[in-house]
Amino acid sequence: MKFICPQSELSAQLSSVSRAVSSRPSRPVLANILVKADIESQSVTLVGFDEVLGIESRFSAQVEEPGTLTLPSKLWGDIVSRLANEDITLESEGDSTTVTLTSSSGRYEVRGLSAEDYPSLPTVEEGEAISLSAEALLNGLRGSLFATSSDETKQVLTGLHLLSETDTLEFAATDGHRLSVVQTTDEAAATATPAMDVTVPAKALRELERMIQGYNSNQPVALRLDETQVLFDLGAQRLTTRLLEGQYPNYRQLLPKQFARQVTVDRRVLMSSLERIAVLASQKNDIIKITLNSGDQSIALSVEAQEVGSGREELPAQVTGDDLDIAFNVRYLLDGLKAFDTTEVQMQCNAATSPAVFVPLGETKITYLVMPVQIRG
Repeated sequence: MKFICPQSELSAQLSSVSRAVSSRPSRPVLANILVKADIESQSVTLVGFDEVLGIESRFSAQVEEPGTLTLPSKLWGDIVSRLANEDITLESEGDSTTVTLTSSSGRYEVRGLSAEDYPSLPTVEEGEAISLSAEALLNGLRGSLFATSSDETKQVLTGLHLLSETDTLEFAATDGHRLSVVQTTDEAAATATPAMDVTVPAKALRELERMIQGYNSNQPVALRLDETQVLFDLGAQRLTTRLLEGQYPNYRQLLPKQFARQVTVDRRVLMSSLERIAVLASQKNDIIKITLNSGDQSIALSVEAQEVGSGREELPAQVTGDDLDIAFNVRYLLDGLKAFDTTEVQMQCNAATSPAVFVPLGETKITYLVMPVQIRG
């Protein structure tokens, strides 16, 4: 094997693919990245796989001798990232799995393993590919991924639920304390066969989000799925992951149909106030109180952290309905507001003990439900 490519290109590709390499692999070869150099297409393909998540990436290179082997992900990546930003040469002799990296910085040898024992990525061949707009997919991921659970005992909640129906693609995530639902209009989803109703691990979708951000958004993303796997194809990059098993909660029934109170406020002003008051709230379980004042057309944010201090800020707002004191985990509020991209945000609620819903006032259709915290004393 022998190929020449820019250091910056190889370093970026290794950084992406290594995210699918386990830090505690079940066998030595899975600590490595599979390298395939193809002389006909003048390209190199890298593969990382932890037996659940797989990332495959192809890039152009000057291939002089074809070949396939595996190299240790961390060691190889660390060396390449520190080389000078110029062309580097990677070559191995015959069937040897030892690779020599050459650049003006110097010469390094890295011992790899044979590719024979490297597992193949799962293939998803059944059914037609669903074509999704990269922009719709990215908006859905940004608006919902933050609300997934990190508790592995509630495995289905560690994933994002994808549902396609009519002309909408719906993303839903909940950790039991909050729920984010994003609806994006995508004509491709209307003709999707088969219709999607699956739960995809959040870890895999965070990697997909990174991949899409560096992708030509004019091109659609092809999605294929079967009963156990889903494949996202971005052309030069592909991501495959195992679907999560189990029934996802019926989240739509959690959303209230009517609200007695409504508050409209500037999103950035509210975020800034919450970030300041969160400094004190962090001393008291991250809990803050919001007071709705319809007479003054304002809301007040306050925190009482015994033995440390207290804080209070008032913000102008459009308030309809009776006055109310309601408390939340400030981190949950900030997570949602950061996912919105509008000037104004609306909070809708009924009582201090019932769910509150936050929505951005704009084109993006996000419904973010947060359970309040009981105010004691």
